[in-house]
Amino acid sequence: MATVRASADRVPVAVVARAPVAGRAKTRLSPLLGPAGAARAHRQLLLRTLQTVQASGLPLQLWCEPSASHRFFRALQRVFACAGHDQPPGDLGQRMHAAFAAHAGQSDAPLLLIGTDCPALEPQHLQEAAQRLLQADEAVFTPAEDGGYVLVGLRRPQPALFEAIDWGTDRVMAQTRARLGQLGLRYSEMPKLWDVDEPADWQRWRAFELARHTR
Repeated sequence: MATVRASADRVPVAVVARAPVAGRAKTRLSPLLGPAGAARAHRQLLLRTLQTVQASGLPLQLWCEPSASHRFFRALQRVFACAGHDQPPGDLGQRMHAAFAAHAGQSDAPLLLIGTDCPALEPQHLQEAAQRLLQADEAVFTPAEDGGYVLVGLRRPQPALFEAIDWGTDRVMAQTRARLGQLGLRYSEMPKLWDVDEPADWQRWRAFELARHTR
């Protein structure tokens, strides 16, 4: 583990995040929790994600919507001592690629990118993904049980990897695998994890947290 930490601490983690505004955050949880409750759930997930990155020992980048100047994100930048960046306009693929492109303009190190919806993601997952990029892989993914993915890591930007993908569907990872083959990239996949999108996912997370605290 010491070798992983010593090598992978060059690899930042970009967290793509939305401010926890009622009616705009985790809207699919609103039927269960209401708009304000869904926003609070989003805030909890976001904070857990940042704590996970912090515990991994990897540098943190925060990519913010609507902007890094939002008071919530200003507070996070102080608490977690991280840089904040505005997400650009565009679909999810364009916004993810923007983070990789911006990083490549400042560093030759690989970059990991995650969202804030996967409470099953642990520090060791990030460390392992970083180590894979520092070894043989040009790309690394953690697929999600719903057909998407919860983590993508790249040695360098690959804009075509994010083009013409049906974001938000169960086809995302399958389409991405096909694109990886077309691009001839060496990649690997971590074990699947689950994320929180629907009311049933929220109940799963509640049970997951209860089990963690009663071990």
